[in-house]
Amino acid sequence: MGARSFLLPDLGEGLTEAELISWSVGPGDTVELNQVIAEVETAKASVELPSPYAGTVLALHVEAGSTVEVGTPIIDIGDGQDEAVPDATVPATAEPAEAPSAAPSEAPTDASTAPPATNGHEATGGRVPVLVGYGVTGETAGRRGGRPATGSVADAGPSDHPAPSAESSRPLAAPPVRFLARQEGIDLADVPPTGPHGEVTREDVTAYLDRNAHPADTAPLGTPTRETRTPIKGVRKHTADAMVRSAFTAPHVTEFVTLDVTPTMELLDRLRESRHLAGVRITPLVLVAKAVLAAVRRNPSLNSAWDEETREIVTKHYVNLGIAAATPRGLMVPNVKDADRMSLRDLAVALADLTAVAKEGKTGPRDLEDGTITITNVGVFGVDAGTPILNPGEAAILCMGAIRRQPWEFEGEIALRQVTTLAVSFDHRLVDGEQGSRFLADVAAMLSDPVALVALG
Repeated sequence: MGARSFLLPDLGEGLTEAELISWSVGPGDTVELNQVIAEVETAKASVELPSPYAGTVLALHVEAGSTVEVGTPIIDIGDGQDEAVPDATVPATAEPAEAPSAAPSEAPTDASTAPPATNGHEATGGRVPVLVGYGVTGETAGRRGGRPATGSVADAGPSDHPAPSAESSRPLAAPPVRFLARQEGIDLADVPPTGPHGEVTREDVTAYLDRNAHPADTAPLGTPTRETRTPIKGVRKHTADAMVRSAFTAPHVTEFVTLDVTPTMELLDRLRESRHLAGVRITPLVLVAKAVLAAVRRNPSLNSAWDEETREIVTKHYVNLGIAAATPRGLMVPNVKDADRMSLRDLAVALADLTAVAKEGKTGPRDLEDGTITITNVGVFGVDAGTPILNPGEAAILCMGAIRRQPWEFEGEIALRQVTTLAVSFDHRLVDGEQGSRFLADVAAMLSDPVALVALG
C-alpha cells in the first residue's frame, strides 16, 4: 500500500500547535494500531498519540522538543510489505540472508521517495481512532510492540532489527521532568536515572542540581551564563496570552474583606474527627468552596459570562468550580463539574483528586473546559492577599489569603483569633459593585458563622 504519513491531529479547544515531548518508537520499529507512538504537550494538557496505522516506522519528521503546527506530517508508517527503512533515518545494518537483493537505485533513500501518503481511513476499516487521551502509558508502550521502555532493542538478533537510532538513546523522562530540566538548563543525558524503567525522575534532577551548582550562580559578570532564556511554550504561553486578554478585555474590580474565621477552623477540626468523613481530606479550601457555592446561589451574576458576539450576559445555572493550581507545567485552572450539586464529602474528594492530578502534570483537556467561577489560594504560600486576574470567560475569582493567629476584638476584648483576608475580582460589565460586595459579604458571613454555611450548603 505504500507509506502513510500521520499528520499532527487537532487536539481540541482550537489549539493550532503542540510541542512534541518524546517519541516512543523509532525508524524500523513495528507498531500496532492504537499503540502510543509519541507524547505531545499542548497549552492545555499532556497527550499521548496513538498510531492510526499498523506497520513499520519509515521516518520521523519531527525532533523531540520541537513545536509543531496541526496538520504537519510527523511520522511515516509503511505496511511492512514493500517499504524499506530510509537510509537517511536509520543507520545501516547487516542485510538479512533471506532478503532479496535490489539495485541501489530501487531502494528509497529518504521520505520524499516513498509512495504518496493516504489519509489512512482504509487502514482502520473506516474508523478514525480517537487521538486525545487515548492509549497506554509510556511505560507500557514499549511492551505493546514498539521500542522497549528502556529504549533498547531487547531479545533481538542483528538480523531482526536495525541498529538503534539516535532517538532511541534519548533519556526517558516524564513531561514535567523534561520541563524542569529545560528550566534549569540541564541535559537529561547527564542525569543518572533511578526510575523503575530506567527513566529520569524529578528526584534525580533535584539531586543533580544539588551536586552541581548552576553555572549562572557562579559565572563572572558579563559571561553568557549570567542569563538563561527559556522559550515561551505550552502552558506558560497559553497562560500569558490568556491573562493579557483577560486583563485588557474585562474591566476588573477587586474588593477585600478581613475576617475572623476561628469558628470555621474549629468546625474544621470537628469534621476531621468525624467518623462520617473518615479517610477524606478536609481542608480550609473545602469550606471556602462550600461558602462560595452558597454565595453564588444568592448572587448569580458572579456565575455568568459575557458573549461578545451577541452582546448578551449568559447566566449559568450550574457551577463548574475552578481551582487555580501551580503545577510542574505552570499555572492551570482545572474545575470540578457541577460542584453546586455535591455534598461536602463529595466536594472534598473531588478537590483532592483534582489538585493531585494537576500537580502530577496529568490534567486532561476536559478538566480545563467550561469553568464558571474560580478560587485561587495564595495562602498556601504564606501570602495575605492579592488582586487576582479573572480566568478568561468567567465573571469572578475569589482569592484566599493565609490564615494567621492575630489580635482581634472578640466579645468586647482583645484576643488571639484565626484571621484571614479574602479578595474577589469581578468583571464590571457583568457584576455591579453592589452585587460583588454582597457576594463577598455572604462568603465572609458564612466563614465567620459556619452554622449559616451548614444551613445554606
